[in-house]
Amino acid sequence: MRVSALFLLLGALLLSLAPAAESCGPGRAYGKRRPPKKLIPLAYKQFSPNVAEKTLGASGRPEGKITRNSDRFKELTPNYNTDIIFKDEEDTGADRLMTQRCKDKLNSLAISVMNMWPGVKLRVTEGWDEDGHHSEDSLHYEGRAVDITTSPQTGTDRNKYAMLARLAVEAGFDWVYYESKAHIHCSVKSEHSVAAKTGGCFPGDALVSLKDGGTKLMSEVVPGDLVLSSSSSDGRGPLTFSPVLSFIDRQPHVNKTFYVIRTSDGASISLTAAHLIFVSDCARRSLRTVFASDVEPGQCVVTSRGGGGEGVAVVSSVTERRSRGLYAPLTQHGSIVVDRVLASCYAALNRPRLAHWALAPFRLLHSLVPPPQTQSVGVHWYPRALQWLGRYLLPAGHFHPLGIEA
Repeated sequence: MRVSALFLLLGALLLSLAPAAESCGPGRAYGKRRPPKKLIPLAYKQFSPNVAEKTLGASGRPEGKITRNSDRFKELTPNYNTDIIFKDEEDTGADRLMTQRCKDKLNSLAISVMNMWPGVKLRVTEGWDEDGHHSEDSLHYEGRAVDITTSPQTGTDRNKYAMLARLAVEAGFDWVYYESKAHIHCSVKSEHSVAAKTGGCFPGDALVSLKDGGTKLMSEVVPGDLVLSSSSSDGRGPLTFSPVLSFIDRQPHVNKTFYVIRTSDGASISLTAAHLIFVSDCARRSLRTVFASDVEPGQCVVTSRGGGGEGVAVVSSVTERRSRGLYAPLTQHGSIVVDRVLASCYAALNRPRLAHWALAPFRLLHSLVPPPQTQSVGVHWYPRALQWLGRYLLPAGHFHPLGIEA
C-alpha cells in the first residue's frame, strides 16, 4: 500500500527528528529546558485562527439561544474562580455562566495572566447573554463566548490587550478576536461538536481485563500492563493479551461527553464520538470499524465472555453521558477490550490498518524503551504529527466529519 509506506517512512523520519532535549534522565544533553516560546501579540482587529468565527475551523455554527427556561440551560455551568473578576453589571450572575469548555479555557487563561503580569487578574466584561445585547446569532447566547480585559481597567492597562489576546489563543480558545480597544472577544466550539471532544478516548472509570484474570480502571493503566485485545488491528483475530506501550492521549482531569453503547448481554462501553469501534451485521466476517457516533441499535459488537471466550452481542441502545478523564492507550496489537467490548486503539481516521502501519515506529520505540515512571499528560507529539500530515495526504472522507480539524 503506497500511502501506508509513505506514512511509515514519514513516521520514521519524525522519530529521527525528535530532539534529544525531550528525553528524560540524567547526563549531558538530557533534561535541558527548551527556550520559552516567543509570544507574538495579536494586532488590533486581528483574529485567530484566520477564518470566520462560526465555521468548523473556528468555533463552529451557533446552535440556538439558551434561556433560563430552556432544557439546554443545564449545559451552562457557573464559574466561581477567585482569580477572575466578573463585571456582572446586570447583578444576575449571568456573566459567570458558560459551557464547560469555555470555563476550562478561561480558567487556564487566568493562570497565564497572573504569570505574565503578577498582581493582575483576568476580567470578564460579558459572558452569557440573556438580555439580547448582541447580534442574533451571537455565541454569547449559548455561553460559548466571553469578552475579556485585564483588571484594573485603565488606559495603561489596555496596552496589555494585544498580549492578552495571544495568551487567549495559547489557552486554547477556538477563536480569539482583538475586537476593540476596550476588550478581547473569545469563543469556543459547542460541547456537542465532535471537534470539541478531542481525539478518541475512554473515560477514567472504564475497565480493562488483565492477563491475571482481574480488571483495572483505565485511569490506573500503565505501560507494561497486559490487557485483553484482538490479535489483529482490524479486530478479526482471536482475543489475546497485548502489552500497553504508551498513551496516544492522556488527560486525567478533564470532563467530556462520551457515547455509551449498551449491548443485549449487559456490556456497556463509553467512547468519545470520533473513536473507532468494531461493528458487524452480527456475522463476524462482516466486521468493520465505525465511529462511535455512528453506531446504531441492531448492529453487533464483539464482546468477551468468561473463561477467555468471545462472541457477538446486539447493540441495544446508544446514549450520551459526561464523565471524567480522557485515556487512549496504545497496545502492541492496536486494539483493546474495554468494559467487555472490543474497540480499536485509533480514532478520527477510519483507516485502522493505515493507522497501525503509521504508528509502527512509535510501537517499536516504546517496545524497546522501558516505560517512564511518570506518565505525560496530553496528546503525544508523534500521533498529533501524523494526524496533521494525514489531513493533507488523505481524502477528507476517511475522517470523522467534524473531527478532522480537532
